[in-house]
Amino acid sequence: MDLSAGHVWVMISAALVLLMTPGLAFFYGGMTRAKAALNMMMMSFISIGLVAVVWVLWGYSMSGGEGIGQLFGNPFAAFGMQTLLNTEDLIGAGYGATFAIITVALISGAIADRAKFGAWAVFVPVWVTLVYCPLAFMVWGGGLLSAEGAVGAWAGEAIDFAGGTVVHINAGIAGLILALILGKRKGFGKDPAQRPHNIPFVMLGAALLWFGWFGFNGGAAGTAEEAGLIWVNTMVAPGAAMLAWLVVERIRDGRPTSLGAASGVVSGLVAITPACANVSPIGAIGLGVVAGALAALAVGLKYKFGYDDSLDVVGVHLVAGLVGTLALGFLALPADGVGGGLFYGGGPGQLGAQTVAAVVSVVFTAIMTIVIGLAVHKTIGFRVTEDQEVIGVDLTQHAETAYEFGGLGTGGTFVPHPATDRSAHIKEEVKA
Repeated sequence: MDLSAGHVWVMISAALVLLMTPGLAFFYGGMTRAKAALNMMMMSFISIGLVAVVWVLWGYSMSGGEGIGQLFGNPFAAFGMQTLLNTEDLIGAGYGATFAIITVALISGAIADRAKFGAWAVFVPVWVTLVYCPLAFMVWGGGLLSAEGAVGAWAGEAIDFAGGTVVHINAGIAGLILALILGKRKGFGKDPAQRPHNIPFVMLGAALLWFGWFGFNGGAAGTAEEAGLIWVNTMVAPGAAMLAWLVVERIRDGRPTSLGAASGVVSGLVAITPACANVSPIGAIGLGVVAGALAALAVGLKYKFGYDDSLDVVGVHLVAGLVGTLALGFLALPADGVGGGLFYGGGPGQLGAQTVAAVVSVVFTAIMTIVIGLAVHKTIGFRVTEDQEVIGVDLTQHAETAYEFGGLGTGGTFVPHPATDRSAHIKEEVKA
């Protein structure tokens, strides 16, 4: 079969989405303290390797195709993608892998500065297998929440074009659960050093995320008209959300910030994800404004309720993901003049379907993440010791530091050749 323009577009889109995870590494890495930047970035990079392998072996098979009940696909039906060899389906399978990768990487921001890297490396493949793949099957693979599924047939099929439930609500709830399991960082809410150490990294990361998001939302476009709508909506919703976030900051804090601009962009991208092909550009502006304002307000809830969501995964991804998912009940365009959201005279049916899908996603992810997170935490331990946290997880988990500050003893202890007596001595000091 010849390589068509459609095939090329999906492959380019997959590359764009894959770039989002290194972009997320910069976004999160800049938001941490200097002594935790590498660890934070490594949590994204290791997610690429682990999820890629899981996806090829059984993840793709579990997310679609032959179902076991309506909860997940048969992991052995396309094990190792052997049945996809010499077919164009490999292109779509690769595209799907990038969604799984970015979803689990998003979770890591909620536990920055205090998670064991080894525990994260265990959590990632288990969570992708038991949470992401089943939810992707339920929503996109013909499972529980699809039109032919038990819940979808009863409540109506929810619209989730690119991952409001599967990616953002899923990651946001998982991040909240892990933040509660690991507990607060030492000095949470009091230590002024727990601030972003590199805002240019944050803005670079946000820019890479925005760039990659055009593939994230647009890769599945079926027509030129749909692709154009998705492109414009993916441009304007984050822009509107950024403006709304900055207005909230100006009113609340007296100054608009660069961190707020970057976070506002991401909140708008999150909100438009499920709705990108189903709202008008004007609707996308309204959606962006609401998402940006609510997310800006939501990031402060962690101080009010006492959960340490280090890098605002809950405030940005969960809140904006819920906004984007539920807003379709109001803003969804009619399909061939039929249905649509409440603002288009479509009745309450679509809002009901969106609400049910959001609730099912929240409950399923919360229960499964509690089980997985506690299993890891109670066996190998998910959190570093207090002393290791004070020293910094870069040094204690990786024997490296992001920066060498003029010989002030802040460099890492990693030696890429046979260790000298001095390097061995330094390593013993770190362990102590």
